[in-house]
Amino acid sequence: MTRTPPPEERPILPVVRVADLEEPDDSRRWLVERLWPRASVGIIGAPAKNTKSWLGLDLALSVASGTPCLGAFAVAEPGTALIYMAEDSLATVKERLVGMCRHRQLDLATLPLHAITAPTLRLDLDRDQLLLDQTLRRYKPRLLLLDPLVRLHRLRENDSGDISALLGYLRQLQRDHETSVTIVHHARKNGAPGTQAGQGLRGSGDLHAFVDVGLYLRRQRDHVVLTIEHRAAPSPAPIKLTLCGAQGQIHLEVIDPPDDDPGSNGTPAQLEQAILNALAQTSAPMTRGALRATLSVRNERLGDVLTGLAAAGRIARQADGWVLAPPRSRCARTQEAGTERLETQLPIPSTTATGDRT
Repeated sequence: MTRTPPPEERPILPVVRVADLEEPDDSRRWLVERLWPRASVGIIGAPAKNTKSWLGLDLALSVASGTPCLGAFAVAEPGTALIYMAEDSLATVKERLVGMCRHRQLDLATLPLHAITAPTLRLDLDRDQLLLDQTLRRYKPRLLLLDPLVRLHRLRENDSGDISALLGYLRQLQRDHETSVTIVHHARKNGAPGTQAGQGLRGSGDLHAFVDVGLYLRRQRDHVVLTIEHRAAPSPAPIKLTLCGAQGQIHLEVIDPPDDDPGSNGTPAQLEQAILNALAQTSAPMTRGALRATLSVRNERLGDVLTGLAAAGRIARQADGWVLAPPRSRCARTQEAGTERLETQLPIPSTTATGDRT
């Protein structure tokens, strides 16, 4: 006869005191500062022909190269990027990336940026899920770009049960491999006015509710507006983007934020610290336009603070942007102070009417 264990001996779900949970590590919050969280699942959503694939490639190239995404968002954790472009030919993908590399003065051949070349990939099939899992184990990417979602399954997009199962698989993929999964997805052309950007995504509302981050693009006349939605962090103000550049160097570029944007950095001292923090997060120089886009600050106000920081020797201007100034040694500071004291103590030589010293 089988013994029925008492309630206190029956298996339960794992439980831990909240006080004993792992502490958040703010230094590892971001893959791309203020744009894409580290080890997350997110969506780039837009109607057709709104540069969403360009944005996905820009994000992947930035992670692989360590250069700022859109020239404005510093990459906190550069590393391997893996892309699967289901609608564009491999030649077209390479052409776009070569042009973006020319604009950034990068050598594509040296970058850990890889493309899955399988003719089809079905995320609703066990076989393809296993193949993708094994591929991630081998390449260990920081970022996986899947473009577009509609070509990666044969499920009913409006069925929350089907979509929830697919999203659950992508979440498991993200957790197992500590990678950021970036999904490119279509949005409805004419969303209801007044709704959040993510609510305009095509298909089940689970898509919007599930993801950690959403980058949503909408065309307005001669540019597109990028709206950023974060689950666990403040969202930056919307950003204007344009596709520009000569043939062979086409890329997405941030249009300067409007000058009537008051910025969100408080006092001059707080803005100074925000600038220093932004420069400390990247090894590459940041242009004034990149700093404006990152900090959402007026051009005139940013210029005044940059001038003050440069005069104080805390930052330096290079040909391609601003960087943190190397720290001066204590000996150098003491020597400079001593020289200044000596000069103030020396008598000023007088001159005669003929200009000779007396």
